[in-house]
Amino acid sequence: MIIIGVLGDIGSGKSYVARQFGCPVFNADDEVAKIYRNSKVCFKKLNRLLPRYIKSFPINKNELTNSILKNGKNIIKISKVVHPLVRKKMNSFIIKNKKKRVIILDVPLLLENKIKIKNMILVFVDAKKSDILSRLSKRTGFNKKIFKKLRKIQLPLDYKKRKSHYIIKNYYTKKHVSKSVKTILKKVL
Repeated sequence: MIIIGVLGDIGSGKSYVARQFGCPVFNADDEVAKIYRNSKVCFKKLNRLLPRYIKSFPINKNELTNSILKNGKNIIKISKVVHPLVRKKMNSFIIKNKKKRVIILDVPLLLENKIKIKNMILVFVDAKKSDILSRLSKRTGFNKKIFKKLRKIQLPLDYKKRKSHYIIKNYYTKKHVSKSVKTILKKVL
């Protein structure tokens, strides 16, 4: 099985590119949303850590946002609870899809969380700053202060680029992205 990890800046189009491979995709952002909706274990842990902010189940994203805006260190507390749950789901996904030729990991903090999988191929999604800001501003509940705090916990983009085996420029056309994905698949298969 070939595992491709998709890297890039917040709003660069990682999830879009991941879907273009036409292979099973583990989308960490989707899994986090499910955890917030369904995991009472997560809620209880966060409620114990941040009782002034995390009060309702399912976990309300506004409560998380408020806790981070009040104290930037809360993002680390939240991550320490949520990331192990996401990693567990990711490991289950890998096992479930072990017979597939290729699977994709769309995990925003792949390198930051030291997710190392032997022979994983890293693909960096490059996007223009203006395109990123345009995409992010269209997201429901986008908060520029949270965006800046999330950026601070990420490794530098240049580092991620250097670590990547391939770079897809997501500032041309959909056709260009599709062609780039096909080229990568031809090389790795």
